[in-house]
Amino acid sequence: MKAAAFSYVRAETVAHALDLLASHGDDAKLIAGGQSLVPALNLRLLSPSILVDIGRLIELAGIVAAPDGGLRIGAMTRHAEVLSSQLVAARCPLLTEAAAHVAHAAIRNRGTFGGSLAHADPASEFPACVLALGATIVVVGPEGERRIAAEAFFTGIYETALRAGEILVAVDIPPLAPSVMTGFAELARRSGDYALAGLACRAGRDANGRLDDVRLAYFSVGDRPTLALGAATTLQGQLPGPETYAAARAALASDLDPPDDLQASGAMRLHLAGVLLERVLDAMTRDGSNTRRSA
Repeated sequence: MKAAAFSYVRAETVAHALDLLASHGDDAKLIAGGQSLVPALNLRLLSPSILVDIGRLIELAGIVAAPDGGLRIGAMTRHAEVLSSQLVAARCPLLTEAAAHVAHAAIRNRGTFGGSLAHADPASEFPACVLALGATIVVVGPEGERRIAAEAFFTGIYETALRAGEILVAVDIPPLAPSVMTGFAELARRSGDYALAGLACRAGRDANGRLDDVRLAYFSVGDRPTLALGAATTLQGQLPGPETYAAARAALASDLDPPDDLQASGAMRLHLAGVLLERVLDAMTRDGSNTRRSA
């Protein structure tokens, strides 16, 4: 199939893009990298009357070190830039690890960090990462700037807290303490396929080696990235090990309710979520390969 007819305009500034959205309302759709939007247009899942291209708004691109040790990642930053950034690798290796799993090189070269979040595909890697990291989504609209916690940003399948006429402009990622570890893994039928289940994790360890401040953000197991709060509570204050992981796996049954679909049953996805929990936590705590390095 081919997309329905539409008009096209390239925004020159963020203010210009906001004006265009205000003028055309629900008939307008933003396009950045286009790696998700163009297939949807061709399948006629979306039929906007006008596309507003923000692909050349360089003020929305780039990765900047925050004074507090965190990061600000511009919405137009390409997946490939996240993957290759030494600053990201030093301050937030979780994103480096996740970026390597995003589709294929051609898509990583065009797809944008902000576009992935705004699209809110429940099987995407980056939404789960910002949830695990406790990031803040920065948006601008007719009423100015809003800052939205990642926990409140993803509201359903392909749905977010973005209001009409708003644009996602950046993501602020808080600093990770030296004791904090991060880990990522997903299970897919083939490299580059959507995951059957995936996990982005952040956890600290206290002076006695016990787990602290655990955040388990799952993706591809529901209609949005999901924090496994019960499993995280079970891990809190415990020493890493098989018995601890087994208790956390049992708690996942109350945290997650994966649907059945053509790719896998809900029961299979729940089982895979438990497998990922053990793999990620074991890798994080065994050899420290995923721990944050000093910037």
